[in-house]
Amino acid sequence: MARRERAVHAAINELDARLACLQEAVEAGRGRISDEVVTRAESVVESAQWRRRLSADHTVVGFFGATGSGKSSLFNAIVGVELARTAATRPTTSHALAAVYEHEGATAAGAGELLDWLQVAERHVVSDAAEPSASRRSALGRWWRGDSAGPSGGLILLDLPDFDSTTREHREIVERMAGQVDVLVFVLDPQKYADAVVHRDFLRRLATHEAVTLVVLNQVDRLDEAEVEPVLASLSTLLAVDGIRHQRLRAVSAATGQGIDALRADVRAIVAQRTAAQERLLADIGQSAALLGEDASESDLATPGSRQRDSLATGLAEAVGVETVVRAVQRSHRLDATAYTGWPLTKWMAKLRPDPLRRLNLKASEVNPDINRTSLPAQGAAQRAMADGAVRRFTDDAGTGAPAVWKTAIRDAGIQSRRDLPQKLDRAVAGTELGANAKSWWWYVVAVVQWVALATALAGALWLLGLAVASYLQFDLPPAPRSLGFSVPTLMVVAGLLGGVVLALASTAIARLGAAIKGRKVRRRLVASVTEVADCAVVGPVRAEIERCNRYRSAVVGAGGPIE
Repeated sequence: MARRERAVHAAINELDARLACLQEAVEAGRGRISDEVVTRAESVVESAQWRRRLSADHTVVGFFGATGSGKSSLFNAIVGVELARTAATRPTTSHALAAVYEHEGATAAGAGELLDWLQVAERHVVSDAAEPSASRRSALGRWWRGDSAGPSGGLILLDLPDFDSTTREHREIVERMAGQVDVLVFVLDPQKYADAVVHRDFLRRLATHEAVTLVVLNQVDRLDEAEVEPVLASLSTLLAVDGIRHQRLRAVSAATGQGIDALRADVRAIVAQRTAAQERLLADIGQSAALLGEDASESDLATPGSRQRDSLATGLAEAVGVETVVRAVQRSHRLDATAYTGWPLTKWMAKLRPDPLRRLNLKASEVNPDINRTSLPAQGAAQRAMADGAVRRFTDDAGTGAPAVWKTAIRDAGIQSRRDLPQKLDRAVAGTELGANAKSWWWYVVAVVQWVALATALAGALWLLGLAVASYLQFDLPPAPRSLGFSVPTLMVVAGLLGGVVLALASTAIARLGAAIKGRKVRRRLVASVTEVADCAVVGPVRAEIERCNRYRSAVVGAGGPIE
């Protein structure tokens, strides 16, 4: 008994885990995989939840059969009471009929909610307490009660309409019950045991439920004794083709009673284990997980790494015109440097040249990137194609190894911001700190030196001019001092002018070098800004989709579905 309880608890724990995984797979796959598969899995989850809320002490056994198979007669033989109507006309069963066996001391009330869920209105309680006659009680209860250590749970036997009935309502009842009962007993007869309807629509579809499936060949009394084994062998082969490898096949006759006790023992053994309901639900979950597994990846997908991320950012940066901005920054830096460090007599000309950063609306300090756009050229077809190509390559690389439905989902996640992406990139460029108005400290030093040099040249020129005027007016003035063989005023003019020009040329070279360094810094900042946009608009959604795909796969594996 303790071993049986442990088995029951183990089955319940496994069911809890796998049902939770199936629910997670449904949530992760919703909107990604086939609606039909998701709906089917949802119905399995819902059915399992309902079945677990209802009586766990009852095992529901449904009798399924085609017209003329003797299903109702066999049902009566198993029950021991003529409950199901049998006749020569077909069909004889138009609705589900229940025979309820309760363990000692129990009543039918425990099965009431379960039968309500099964939508079975006609119910008959079969118990010792229901019959005053001791002989009658023996006839009803002997097979079920067995010894004192018999089943501790209840049993519900259901006689169902014919599954090949031409009446639509009958077939709907059978199909619904095939998805709800705990144990399926398929009743076949020697004439129609190979009927394609039962094999195609039921046995093959429920092959994963072989643990809770019994197949009964009824009416063997109509066969010669030598024909029974060949027919059973043929039926066994058909069941193997259907996918039922571990078969529980019985040859019985409801008319003569042959094999009835053995079939009762099979049912009683299943009920005694008290795991039929869990096994049926586990089989349902496994079957749904197998369908879900067709859209699951063989292994977890890798999230995009730095290489893919950098490649995407580079492509988007090229499309948005980062290099145009970098060149504008370098040109603007050189113009500003010239305006400060150039030769004072010519540097004013630099102010007449247009500042490329200002033309791009990237230099004014009052520009708000959330409101103002840059004046970068609008993306043409080539630039849009470049951006789309970068995103497409990124999503294709990210979806490597994913099933088709998830590749599509990953791609859609990557391009969902396609329309807003150019504007976001433009704002990122506008919001990047370019240091457009920053001044280098050496500019001020050079500017002072330039003015000193110019003042020296002017002073020398004025000195020479004064000497010339004095000589012209024939004033007797002392000669100008000399140094190195040249007059000082002349040296002042030459040194001032030559020094200013040389300093301007040197400053231009230094400014060009500084512009190159600044350009590299600005490029890094711009690429970082573009990367941030790419992370939010492309990488983040793609990463979330990949994680969802991996979560879906893990859930499917946990639910018990094979990954093809």
